[in-house]
Amino acid sequence: MQDLSDLLEVNYRRFNHPSFIAPDPISIPHRFTRKEDIEISGLLTALISWGNRTSILNSARRLMDLMSGTPHEFVLNATPSDLTPLRGFIHRTFQGEDCDFMIRAIQHIYKNKGGLEQVFSSVNQHGTKQAIIEFRNALLEVPHFRRSEKHLANPESGSAAKRINMFLRWMVRKDDRGVDFGLWRSIDPANLLCPLDIHSGRVARQLGLLERKANDWHAAEELTANLRKFDPTDPVKYDFALFGMGVSGEVVRW
Repeated sequence: MQDLSDLLEVNYRRFNHPSFIAPDPISIPHRFTRKEDIEISGLLTALISWGNRTSILNSARRLMDLMSGTPHEFVLNATPSDLTPLRGFIHRTFQGEDCDFMIRAIQHIYKNKGGLEQVFSSVNQHGTKQAIIEFRNALLEVPHFRRSEKHLANPESGSAAKRINMFLRWMVRKDDRGVDFGLWRSIDPANLLCPLDIHSGRVARQLGLLERKANDWHAAEELTANLRKFDPTDPVKYDFALFGMGVSGEVVRW
């Protein structure tokens, strides 16, 4: 157990480093200093974070430019005519009408729900799964095309909600390493779930931290429960170790 603990800790510190920022989607919210700008740019970037990382970064930068580099001000004041240029935005299957809906939905959350942190505030009381469901439901209160719903992960349907769990890690975790923001002090990082994708899942299985075959919500819960054995107060810090070793293509023999 201790040897595995050492391996996780060494690689957590190896990858949770300022050098991690530039090639990662988290670099987009790092362009901002205001809390609301970080939240909104982080959420939008997380929602389009699938595929090639260079493509993700290019698309996220383009989206920030379309919002005049002021995401909170843009979202808060966006009128239908302001949203017209965004209808030409495309990132893989995330298209113009999805972008239009997402901006209107985030505006709804800031104007009527107290903001993103408030919408996720039930994490401590009811768990991450319920908080993500409530967040998704809040967004879907805004009129939208049915196709846009596929871009909002639903744990009730078994999704691991990797991108939302990643966004929550960005907003909630705080340490001395300078990567995650730690803006949302109202949420306890002990209650977060580890983002699970093909990279982190592969390494987790190689290390015996995950037995479930599918990368679904139950697998994310299983993985996080095992990571809590090494750090019950901040289990998702090991996402850096698992993802870092995974995306580097390392074969871990244990």
